[in-house]
Amino acid sequence: MVTASLIFTFSVLPFLQKSSSSMSRVTNNNAEDVEARTCKMKFQTEPTLPIYLKFTDVTYKVIIKGMTSCEERDILNGITGAVNPGEVLALMGPSGSGKTTLLNLLGGRLIQSTVSGSITYNDQPYSKFLKSRIGFVTQDDVLFPHLTVKETLTYAARLRLPKVLTRQQKEKRAVDVIYELGLERCQDTMIGGSFVRGVSGGERKRVCIGNEIIINPSLLFLDEPTSGLDSTTALRTIQTLQDIAEVGKTVITTIHQPSSRLFHKFDKLILLGKGSLLYFGKASEAIVYFSSIGCSPLIAMNPAEFLLDLANGNLTDISVPSELEDKVQMENSETETGNGKPPPAVVHEYLVEAYESRVADTEKKKLMAPLPLDEELKSKVSSSKRQWGASWWQQYCILFCRGIKERKHDYFSWLRITQVLSTAIILGLLWWQSDSKTIRGRQDQAGLLFFIAVFWGFFPVFTAIFTFPQERAMLGKERAADMYRLSAYFLARTTSDLPLDLILPVLFLLVVYFMAGLKLSASHFFLSMLTVFLCIVAAQGLGLAIGATLMDLKRATTLASVTVMTFMLAGGYFVKKVPVFISWIRYMSFNYHTYKLLLKVQYQDIMPTVNGIKTDSGLKEVGALVAMIFGYRFLAYLSLRKMQLHCEA
Repeated sequence: MVTASLIFTFSVLPFLQKSSSSMSRVTNNNAEDVEARTCKMKFQTEPTLPIYLKFTDVTYKVIIKGMTSCEERDILNGITGAVNPGEVLALMGPSGSGKTTLLNLLGGRLIQSTVSGSITYNDQPYSKFLKSRIGFVTQDDVLFPHLTVKETLTYAARLRLPKVLTRQQKEKRAVDVIYELGLERCQDTMIGGSFVRGVSGGERKRVCIGNEIIINPSLLFLDEPTSGLDSTTALRTIQTLQDIAEVGKTVITTIHQPSSRLFHKFDKLILLGKGSLLYFGKASEAIVYFSSIGCSPLIAMNPAEFLLDLANGNLTDISVPSELEDKVQMENSETETGNGKPPPAVVHEYLVEAYESRVADTEKKKLMAPLPLDEELKSKVSSSKRQWGASWWQQYCILFCRGIKERKHDYFSWLRITQVLSTAIILGLLWWQSDSKTIRGRQDQAGLLFFIAVFWGFFPVFTAIFTFPQERAMLGKERAADMYRLSAYFLARTTSDLPLDLILPVLFLLVVYFMAGLKLSASHFFLSMLTVFLCIVAAQGLGLAIGATLMDLKRATTLASVTVMTFMLAGGYFVKKVPVFISWIRYMSFNYHTYKLLLKVQYQDIMPTVNGIKTDSGLKEVGALVAMIFGYRFLAYLSLRKMQLHCEA
């Protein structure tokens, strides 16, 4: 047993130096050869807090709301099991059997009032302390596509590792994990995504695993880590999990249909069928158990295929138990299938009853055995105090830098630059050297200024709408692991856009301002630039608020279209005399205030009014835009906070 003093210091110990027998670098450039390596990796033996996970009679229901009624559907029915440090527990079953739901429950990702039963960690209930001791690899590879492998793991290390480690120690930890997982060849390659070419599927999955093992977790949960991988890469991934478990960590993974080589890597197995427990015990004894109840394979087959056939109620090439044969023969012949085999529902019922009558009580008695841990280690798990890996300011700085690195590729894409510059050139040609001295010339310039207000109000809204809906999966994943505070993320996410947002408007105005012959003065140019920048930030706040509130791109786009169109129409250019009962809308329109400010900047020194607008100091308009900047963002933050509370409830 790990001593208490060693446990209290586990988070500050550096990684031990890798032995000379650790993975050697691969010189072969073929990616498939790199992924095909099956040499056993020697994970560093840094001590960790041992956690014994037990769960008894776990039941989970969901409420399905219809038009006129609500229906309860059972997802899990009385699941019992346990897994100890040093073991790999596999959750198997056909699609829809409840594997992922059970994994989420055990990992603390589903905390609902419809859950019953007992789930304990060292005989203690789940607490916030465990968030920093649990690694959770989701089925979908949720990663930023424009960050490299090294950047991804480095940012994770800086955010998640304990505060007592220096930045250099955290970055070294990231490099160590890269070499442990065989990612050194692609460490400077972008992760990639749907529209960005990056690393292979096996490498991406190893990066996801690296994101979690970098904190030296006591518990590691993985949702179908071999999904979409070839058999050799899948074997290497499972071998990695076995190596992780060997140094005292507890590993639980779902698996859909492993090969026979993969199946024999598991220590324990839970077989689920329609949310019910069909088997729990050693993986190597599963075939023996089902043979004892009369279900034996009639031909040589993969043990996993045999077990999945049973879970599906399919007895093709499997012997039919005598008890089941007698039961079926006594029933009406219509209950049998055409090949004389019992129907799947009957097989499922028989397997559930066989497990409950022969094995369930014995396994529950085993769970009553005392753990080989002292009370101090047990009570450590029950702490309700969260452990942040960085201070609020450090979280903000790290997320700010990560945000700029991730989004600079989108902001400076040739498509976006071409869109802005081509619009600027067209405007410059249409308003080429317009004359502000005549009434007609001022009317033309007013049209140009209104278009600028509309363009830089419309463009940022529809860019910002996608921000939080697109990052919702990443935000949920990282917040579930307590990587950072929501306030630090929100402020970093919104401020990291500001330097990027300023560059394209500057290019736009440099073209339009001088081609259109607007007032040639440094003060007037920079005041126009400041006005446009205020408009952009205010419009961006509206987009963030709509996206965060709805979290659905179709609905958010529809609402934004109606809102922006209304603001544009009420912006003071198309309608001069707006009815009183609807005139209040213009004061909520950033287009209206931006348009007035641009007119005042250009004509304040020339005439007292332009198009019925007084050319005063413009402080009211500036105040209104600043209020929108903070007001819309505050609304977006409250919406995100509500979403997070809903997810954690």
